[in-house]
Amino acid sequence: MKNRTLYLLLFLAAICSFHAKVRLPALVSDGMILQRNQDLKIWGYADAGEKITIKFINKTYNTTADQNGNWALMLPKLNAGGPFTMMINEITLKDILIGDVWVASGQSNMELPMRRLTPLYENEIKNANNQNIRFFTVPQKYNFKAPQNDLDGGKWESTNPQTILNFSGVAYFFAKELNEKNKVPVGIIHTSLGGSPVQAWMDEKSLKKYPEYLAEAEKWKNDALIQSTESQERSLSKAWYAELDQSDIGLNQHWEKDNANDSGWKTMIVPGSWEDQEGSFDGSVWVRKEIVLPKGADQKTAFLNLGRIKDADVTYINGIKVGNVTYEYPPRWYDIPKGVLKEGKNTITVRVMNGSGKGQFIADKPYYLEIDGQKTDLKGEWKYKIGAKMEKMAPGQTFIRWKPVGLYNAMIHPLINYKIKGFIWYQGESNTGKPKEYGDLLSTMISDWRSKWNKNDLPFLIVQLANFMEKKDQPLDSGWAELREQQRQVSLHVPYAGLAVTIDLGEWNDIHPLNKKTVGDRLALQALKIGEDKKIIADGPVYQSMKTEGNTIILSFKPGTDHLIQGDLKGFAIQQKDGSYQWAKAKTKGNKVIVWNDQVTSPVNVRYDWADNPDGNLKSKSGLPASPFTTEEN
Repeated sequence: MKNRTLYLLLFLAAICSFHAKVRLPALVSDGMILQRNQDLKIWGYADAGEKITIKFINKTYNTTADQNGNWALMLPKLNAGGPFTMMINEITLKDILIGDVWVASGQSNMELPMRRLTPLYENEIKNANNQNIRFFTVPQKYNFKAPQNDLDGGKWESTNPQTILNFSGVAYFFAKELNEKNKVPVGIIHTSLGGSPVQAWMDEKSLKKYPEYLAEAEKWKNDALIQSTESQERSLSKAWYAELDQSDIGLNQHWEKDNANDSGWKTMIVPGSWEDQEGSFDGSVWVRKEIVLPKGADQKTAFLNLGRIKDADVTYINGIKVGNVTYEYPPRWYDIPKGVLKEGKNTITVRVMNGSGKGQFIADKPYYLEIDGQKTDLKGEWKYKIGAKMEKMAPGQTFIRWKPVGLYNAMIHPLINYKIKGFIWYQGESNTGKPKEYGDLLSTMISDWRSKWNKNDLPFLIVQLANFMEKKDQPLDSGWAELREQQRQVSLHVPYAGLAVTIDLGEWNDIHPLNKKTVGDRLALQALKIGEDKKIIADGPVYQSMKTEGNTIILSFKPGTDHLIQGDLKGFAIQQKDGSYQWAKAKTKGNKVIVWNDQVTSPVNVRYDWADNPDGNLKSKSGLPASPFTTEEN
C-alpha cells in the first residue's frame, strides 16, 4: 500500500511537471531573427502562477504566468549580431540572430516562390547559402470567428539551395539587397495568399465603414455553411470532370498512345487556340506533335517547357505521362526521365481541359524540348482533335479563404507580439474590379496594423501593380490604372509609406511576371530611404503639379526626383475641356515635361501610363520609372 501511494504521488508529480512546462509561440523558436534597436517582447504560455526565467546574452529576466497562463517579458534594445542561445526555463533556443525583421504580405505575386522563377535565377538558387537571410512562412489559414493568438505551424529557415525554392521571390531579393547594404541579418515573416483581396487582411473594426464586407465576414462564421458550401462545390466539380472524362472519346480510345491514329486530326498553330477554328466551347481537346530526335536520345534525361496552357493539362511523351497542372497560372515545366524519349520519331500529346473562357496555349511563352542544352523548338503546327464538348462551363468556386477578416485573424494577428522593422506589401490585382475604394481600405489597414504593433512609424512599402494584358489603341479608363493611382496616393499621403513602381516589369500575357529581383531591389531602396533615413534616390519622377500655357500643359515633379532623362516621351494622354482623353505628344524640357496635342485647344488634364498595359518611358537619370499618374483631383 505504501509503495502504491508513492507511485501515485510520483505519477501526479509527473503530470504536474508535464503541465507546468513552458510553451512558446511558433515564431519564438530556433533560428529566429529578433529585431535590433527595439525593446523586444518574448512571450508564451504556462500554468497559472508558473515562474518563468529567460537567460539571454549574459542577463537573466524573470516573470510569472498570469491566471490564464499567459506570460511576457520585455528585453532591452540590442545591437545586430549573433548567433546566440536563449534559455526559457527548460527550453533551449539555438542559433538566434539579431537584425531587421520585415513582414511580407499580399497575394500571389508576393507568394510566388523562387522555384517558379528558376528560368531567370537558376544560378541564384544553386549558389544560395546565407545564414543571415531567414524566412518564417506563415501557414495559409483563415478564421472568421476570432483573432488567433498563435500559428498552427511554421519554422525559421536560413537560405540554402533547398529552402530558397519555397521562399517568396520578391521578399528574398528584398532581404538579400538589405543584407548586402546594411550588413545585418534580415528575417522575413512571409504571410501571403494568392488571390486575396485587401479586405481579407483587415480586422472587423477596420471595416466598419464597409457594411457589405462586415456582413460577409459575419456570414462565414458559420462552420456548417463553410462545410456545406465546400462539400457541394467539390461534388459539383467532381461531377463535371467525371462527365467530361466519360464523354471524352480520346480517353476511351487512348489518344495518349504514340501509335494512336491521328490521320484525321486538324492542324493548329501553337501557341494559339483551337477555338479560333472551332468556336468557343468548354470541354477537352487533344493536341499532339511529332518530333525526330538524334541517336542516343533514349539514354538522356530532358526538360519539356510548354509555356502556359489555359486551363488544365495532362502531358504525355510516347504514351508515357510526364506531368500535369490543374489550373491555368503555373508554367508547364516537366522533367523527362531517361528512357522516355526515343531515337528517331517521338510523339508529344497534350490533353487540355478548359472549364471557362478561351482555351489556349498562351502566346509569347517558350515552347521547347531541351536535351543536353540543345533545344528543339515546339512552336508551329500541331495536330488537334476535340475530345468532348460540355453543355455547361465548369462550376465556379466561392473561395471562402478570400472573404473579409479571415486572413487577418489567422495570418496577421498571431504575429503582432513579434517586434519588426516594417512591412512589404504586394497586393491589389484582386481589387481592380472596385478600385476607387482601395486607397481608403489600404490606408485604414496600414493604420490598424501599425496600431496593433504599437508603432506608428513602421515603414509600409507598397509594390505598385505591374503592366498586364493586351495594349489598347485608344486612351481608355482602366481599373488597373485607377488602382495604381490609389496606391500612388497612399504612398504620398500616408507617413512612412513608400512605393516601388513596377510599370516597366510586367508581362502582357502573365499576371505573375518573373522579374522579381528588380521588384525586391526597388523595395529595398524604399526601405533604406524610409527605414534607415538614408539620403538616396528611391523614386523615379514623382508628379507634383501642372500649369496650362496655351494649348500645352507643363508638368512639374517633386524636387529630388526631377532629374529627368531628356527626350521625346510616350505614354501621355491629354483631355480637352468638356471632352475625352486623346493621345498626346510630350517631351522633357529641363526638369519639366511639356504635353500637347495640336487638335486639343483647351487642355485641362493629363494622364500618364493610364492603361492596363502602358508603354511610357518617363524616367529619372537614376533609371527609375515614373509612376502612372493623373493630374485630375481625387
